[in-house]
Amino acid sequence: MDAASTFDSACKQCPRLADFLDQVKSQYPSYHARPVAPFGACDARLLIVGLAPGMHGANASGRPFTGDYAGILLYQALYDFGFSNQAQSTALSDGLNLMDCRITNAVKCLPPQNKPTGEEIKRCNGFLAAELQTLPAGAVILALGNIAHQAVLRAYGLKAGAAVFGHHRLFELPDGKRLVSSYHCSRYNVQTKRLSMAMLAEVFATVKTLLPPLP
Repeated sequence: MDAASTFDSACKQCPRLADFLDQVKSQYPSYHARPVAPFGACDARLLIVGLAPGMHGANASGRPFTGDYAGILLYQALYDFGFSNQAQSTALSDGLNLMDCRITNAVKCLPPQNKPTGEEIKRCNGFLAAELQTLPAGAVILALGNIAHQAVLRAYGLKAGAAVFGHHRLFELPDGKRLVSSYHCSRYNVQTKRLSMAMLAEVFATVKTLLPPLP
């Protein structure tokens, strides 16, 4: 993976986000409070795309979905379907490893109120586009939530209407890769029962059928 094009740990292209991270760092000195890098193998065939780091999750730990409520269902599913060596992700030092899987975000920096602006999503899209180009043939992209779904389409140069977001939907991409979309595993979606562990497991079962066994 070309690290320079897929991620910039010192990126400050979005002034609002850069200023907000400075504020967070002053309030929580032990927090990562910088852009959060993708996590997982460079040659992974499954790329999971989330929205953005959570305040007390990835923004604190420095690893996607780690220490975040949204990571509870996600990392359990990854473990259940053989993409992870453990079912929980609590800190960088917890010994977690991913197998044939990488996790990234549509927006690499924590946004205020967890809501990036349209312009911020567009600015960060170049990193996602570069990362998608590194995926091997036959890869599957799992988009968690509509913003991640739309970010993947934008990264491919596709219009929003090219693939309408919905839970557990499969789309063929121009280069032969597949996009699978799911409701985001956020606290809100789980507590309102929009998404359950069983529903997310069904999505991962589909992903497994799309990825042939490794030799």
